[in-house]
Amino acid sequence: MNTGPTALIAEDEPLLALALQTELARAWPALQVVATVGDGVSAVRQALALQPDVLFFDIRMPGMSGLEAAAELAEQWPVSGKAIPGKAFPALVFVTAYDQYAVQAFEAQAADYLLKPLQAARLSKTIAKLQLTLAKPAQGAINFEATLNQLRALLSAPSASVSVTPLTVIQASVGNSNSIRMVPVDDVVCFEAADKYVRVLTTEREYLIRTPLKELLDQLDAQVFWQIHRGTVVRALAIESVTRDEAGKASLALRGLTEKFGVSRLYAHLFKAM
Repeated sequence: MNTGPTALIAEDEPLLALALQTELARAWPALQVVATVGDGVSAVRQALALQPDVLFFDIRMPGMSGLEAAAELAEQWPVSGKAIPGKAFPALVFVTAYDQYAVQAFEAQAADYLLKPLQAARLSKTIAKLQLTLAKPAQGAINFEATLNQLRALLSAPSASVSVTPLTVIQASVGNSNSIRMVPVDDVVCFEAADKYVRVLTTEREYLIRTPLKELLDQLDAQVFWQIHRGTVVRALAIESVTRDEAGKASLALRGLTEKFGVSRLYAHLFKAM
């Protein structure tokens, strides 16, 4: 029975997934690849079921990017307080096609990455780093917090290095209406991703837009609008209260709205008592 470290590969290109698995078998024979998947949703599901020691996540995958999948996995990983029962959160390695801007973002956050096409020398360095990390299981909680910090920074990084004009007015529709409404950003208290749309909530009514939330974030003032979940951004001054349930999950209420909004682990640090 193999008692060595285990890994999961998430890569939507089968040939590249096979190439990575082959190189890993050559350079790290003790590592057992327990699953290979081709999309982010499957990556999260299989990682939760198999709880591997290492994850190799391609950045660009159908439906959910590697970064988004890692964030979702971190949200669902069984953590109790600051201790991780049974199994530490997996060591993460992002796989990306060469993009200098993306590489700079990873290096700035000390997040490990591999470039396509794979290079044996770079993979050897990654393996050495992973082996060192896995040799210190007692630091699991510390590593998990560091991973949250890395993911938070990478997800909030602008999608391009060029400056973006701040958003002041949103062109939105109301329900199934064909008419377009001009909604001042100053009136918005919440943006929430919903299927193919983003809900734009004011205290008076709800609007719908098709612009992805990630694109909106690049145009919003981060001091005014806080991201509290992968799919939710709220106006900070509209936050009325934050509560936690018995499991420690946080949710907040916004002035003028009746519904509650969940806060993910990535952004729970925003609401620690001062």
